[in-house]
Amino acid sequence: MKRWYPYIKPYLPYFILGPICMIIEVVGEIFMPSLLATVINDASAGTLTVGTSLGVMGLMIGLALVMMWGGIGGAWFGSKASVNFAADLRRDVYAKIQDYSFNNIDKFSTGSLVTRLTNDVTQLQNFVMMLLRMALRAPGMLIGGLIMAIIKKPSLSLVFAVSIPLLLICILGIISVGFPRFAKMQTRIDALNSTVRENVTNVRVVKSFVRQDLETEKFSTANGNLKEAGMSAMRVMIFIMPVMNLFMYGATIATIWFGHKLVFEGMPVGDLSAFITYVTMILSSLMMVTLLFMTSSRAMASGKRICEVLDEKIDIENSLNADPELTVQNGSVEFKNVCFRYFKNNENEVRDHIDLKIEAGQTVGIIGSTGCGKTTLVSLIPRLYDADGGEVLIDGKNVKEYTLHNLREGVGMVLQKNVLFAGTISENLRWGNENATDEEVIHASNAAAADKFITSFKDGYDTALDKGGSNVSGGQKQRLCIARALLKKPKILILDDSTSAVDTATERQIREALTNDLKDTTKLIIAQRISSVKDADMIVVMDDGKITGIGNHEQLLQSNEEYKEIYYSQMDKEEKKEEA
Repeated sequence: MKRWYPYIKPYLPYFILGPICMIIEVVGEIFMPSLLATVINDASAGTLTVGTSLGVMGLMIGLALVMMWGGIGGAWFGSKASVNFAADLRRDVYAKIQDYSFNNIDKFSTGSLVTRLTNDVTQLQNFVMMLLRMALRAPGMLIGGLIMAIIKKPSLSLVFAVSIPLLLICILGIISVGFPRFAKMQTRIDALNSTVRENVTNVRVVKSFVRQDLETEKFSTANGNLKEAGMSAMRVMIFIMPVMNLFMYGATIATIWFGHKLVFEGMPVGDLSAFITYVTMILSSLMMVTLLFMTSSRAMASGKRICEVLDEKIDIENSLNADPELTVQNGSVEFKNVCFRYFKNNENEVRDHIDLKIEAGQTVGIIGSTGCGKTTLVSLIPRLYDADGGEVLIDGKNVKEYTLHNLREGVGMVLQKNVLFAGTISENLRWGNENATDEEVIHASNAAAADKFITSFKDGYDTALDKGGSNVSGGQKQRLCIARALLKKPKILILDDSTSAVDTATERQIREALTNDLKDTTKLIIAQRISSVKDADMIVVMDDGKITGIGNHEQLLQSNEEYKEIYYSQMDKEEKKEEA
């Protein structure tokens, strides 16, 4: 309750009024059979009058109307409570995910997070709804029915002494088997969601490699696993109704068997009829309890998965000594003896004792073989990851002295994987600066060599982009992402292999624009091509998580073997001759 009470408290009136309305309905159900029994008893005794009949009928109609409004009120308040509960919970889970670091996100698959935000929250919503409608209704019917049955005929009530304990044993057995199966089913839903999302997102790659059969097989496997898990869980549910009917009909038959003898001994027929109704009511209430427990078992599995998201410790947060007034002013960057490992229990550092100083306004190229640590190194600047050892400084201050908001506001980053969102081109570009004027948007697009192709579209900057920018080419997507970063006007700009999909002439145009428009911005350019970093003020060569060389193009050609190897592997013979 400590976990869920914050989501109950704002809607406490609904959580209180819903069960109260259900109790009103239950009270009516308990007294209705006795009223009917009165009519039957009088009729069988020949003492029923028109006045008595009309009076009892009027009372029954009034009671039925009260029950109807009680049922409607219970359903209304239950719906209000459960829907608001789920909405607030979903909001907080989503907000928590937004605060995750890259390391936190790596612990959960995308499909799993989607399932937890949707399916798992819905399971809890359904449980809250059922709880409000049955938590008091079922016990109320059970207790009220037992009291009325005992009042009608104590000796005949011994039927419950046998049926109820046996039924409870069956219920507990069903629940103990059902809970782990529902937990397994939720995991299989995760796997299916991940498979579908991966296939739909990468459908162009699937078709270009003609791998539809493989993806269909993967989907069939995930779908089959979910079907098996679902059927395994449903087999438990299948047994509930037959077991309930067995005990209900068994108790009814026993009541009639023993009751007909009591009728001959003087028990009114109406009381026997009411008693049979109470038998049905009591065992039906136990069925409600069973369904409630079965729903709770699935809700508990979903609740546990949601708590895993909410309880995940965020490893990158504002430090206690972070200054909310501190902002990035100049853009100088320094790495002091920095070490980093992705897996914290791993003895080997991925980035090992990095020392590097970058002056404000410098253009720095970072080059090296694939997987040598270039992206990881620059990711430490905006604290997408935190260094395990040493310090990362901006303007001479540890990055942890900045709030995450102020730090990342001062750093613009074009990631290796270019991401655009569904919406217009203009809306995507204004992610960099939501208050940017049209002139600023066009200027940034020109600097990124994007304006020409944007204006060639029928709707220009109002052209709608599909999810992920799938309706533009890779080079166009890169240029839009660069323009978005330029609109931010950051003090530090990181370009992570962000011109790999554009031709050399366009890349040269972008470099010139960066040099002219962002003279005071520190620019870090990660690249695979020598031409992308050749004119940089400083080039950093990396290999196997270490810096193996620092200098300009000419210096590294003379002194660094890795740089020379990359250079000569990319230059053709004529360029080599011209360089010689």
